[in-house]
Amino acid sequence: MQSETDTAYETLIQFLYRAPVALIQIQHNGEIEMLNPMASQLLMPLAPEGDLLNLFEVLQPYAPDLAQLCAGFQGAHGVVCEGRRIVLAAGSKGPSVLSLNLLKVDGQRLMAVLLDATHEVMREQRTLANRLASAARVDLLTQLPNRGRALELLQDMLQRPVPHDHCAVMFLNLDRFKQINDTFGNDVGDQVMVLVAERLRSAVRANSRPPGQPHSTEIAARVGGDEFAVLLDGLPQRDTAERIALRLLDHLSRPYQVGAHELSCTFSIGIVALDAETQQADDVLGDAAIAMRAAKAGGGNQFAVFAREMREQAIWRGGMEADLRSGIERGELFTVYQPVVGLLPGGGIDRSAGVEALVRWNHPLRGVVGPVEFIGVAEDCGLIGAIGEQVLAMACADFAGWQKQLGERAPRLLAVNLSRAQLNQDGLCQRVGAILAANGMAPEQLQLEITESLAAQGTDIQSQLLGLKGLGVKLALDDFGTGYSSLSSLHLLPVDTVKIDRSFITLAATSKHHEVLIEATVKVARSLGMNTVAEGIETQQQAAVVAEQGCDKGQGYLYSRPISSAAIEEWLSASDQAIV
Repeated sequence: MQSETDTAYETLIQFLYRAPVALIQIQHNGEIEMLNPMASQLLMPLAPEGDLLNLFEVLQPYAPDLAQLCAGFQGAHGVVCEGRRIVLAAGSKGPSVLSLNLLKVDGQRLMAVLLDATHEVMREQRTLANRLASAARVDLLTQLPNRGRALELLQDMLQRPVPHDHCAVMFLNLDRFKQINDTFGNDVGDQVMVLVAERLRSAVRANSRPPGQPHSTEIAARVGGDEFAVLLDGLPQRDTAERIALRLLDHLSRPYQVGAHELSCTFSIGIVALDAETQQADDVLGDAAIAMRAAKAGGGNQFAVFAREMREQAIWRGGMEADLRSGIERGELFTVYQPVVGLLPGGGIDRSAGVEALVRWNHPLRGVVGPVEFIGVAEDCGLIGAIGEQVLAMACADFAGWQKQLGERAPRLLAVNLSRAQLNQDGLCQRVGAILAANGMAPEQLQLEITESLAAQGTDIQSQLLGLKGLGVKLALDDFGTGYSSLSSLHLLPVDTVKIDRSFITLAATSKHHEVLIEATVKVARSLGMNTVAEGIETQQQAAVVAEQGCDKGQGYLYSRPISSAAIEEWLSASDQAIV
């Protein structure tokens, strides 16, 4: 009859042999004193010639530091290592990853526990892969689906059988978002993006449909820096997308509070209705972006529905942009000059008053291209700043040449237009100063012209203008009467000259109303110490009216069309009787 002690021992042995983990008792030098069948099963494929005498030697190729790790453990007992991953050689029989726990029992013995961790590692890898895949589909800033995920969802919509319900895609872009970054910094711009995403997330929703019919869904995604897309699935009617666009324009245009700033943003939206002909998600999103740009070209804060002719126009603009980039590099841009005359008492003119520089493009295939055809493209693709600086440098070089060749007969003032992009650039004043110095021009000989809408911008633009004034450069307000300014606010603008828009001059000889507006502008400008220039003078009657109202200078086809630098000398030498 067995004693209780014998029974307990047998129970322990049975446990050791049947345990689903490898149990190994070793001496401090790694010699194996006892191991159970699971330990033999896990270690045998690793032991050279089936030698299981020393655990450290068996695991040497995979964990060479085990002996040192155990020798360095100073405690009388305790955990030496826990959950240590041991990666086995590729192609080895049995497990590919083991998990090792080492426990120091006393001064001479350690207990090792080995687990087959292959499946656990595979689960971890799958979990990690899923997390990485999920992260790769989410925009980190806004936590909306990103462009890649939007394209996946859109491709799924395209590959489904054509449903009875309608599907559409909207492409949204913030109007003039670059101004926010330029004025307040990228951090504020990022916060605006987050707030826009939150508004989009709250605006798009799953709409209830009658029982038995699928519900419609709206999914928002961020597909670019300041670009978002909304996928519309299961719309009851084709024009439902347009009603949703109006709702979004209203919802997104409410002011955004970022710190101390309250920012107003408007959006342009392009809409594409999905049809059976379209097969690729990239094409659909591209068409929606084309429609968005059409909405933006119309002034923004509106939507446009894609039409096939828009794609043709986009292709043309893309070709124009590529040609323009090459043209700038190859020096195909050149300047022409329209004289600005002084209006003298008695109807005479001062031909040396000045000239305005205008840009033209000598296209290798199309010949001379006017600015109306390419300035808009240049503004959209960010080339307008480079063009403006190139024009300024060429015009100053020509002006310096006239001073040397013509002496006192040379134009006294050079006018050059300044773009929004240039005014937003750091270092503008330094570049203007460098160009003047390189050509030996006095700052007061240069007049930079800006539109009313630019002059009425925020403090950064005002600071740039004041910096230019500090150089001694003159500033002119171009096309006055068509922008945001009024006579009552003219004193707030740091300009020396007001150029009265041609729309007033054209009607000056036939409309008493426009004649009075010209008179009022001249009087207010004169009271502020500003000069006036009448633009677009084409007839003697118009010239007589603006002269009678006291305009200082005139410009228009009556005096000369834009002419080349070489033709300026001939024009300056001509008689006033040549003007008819």
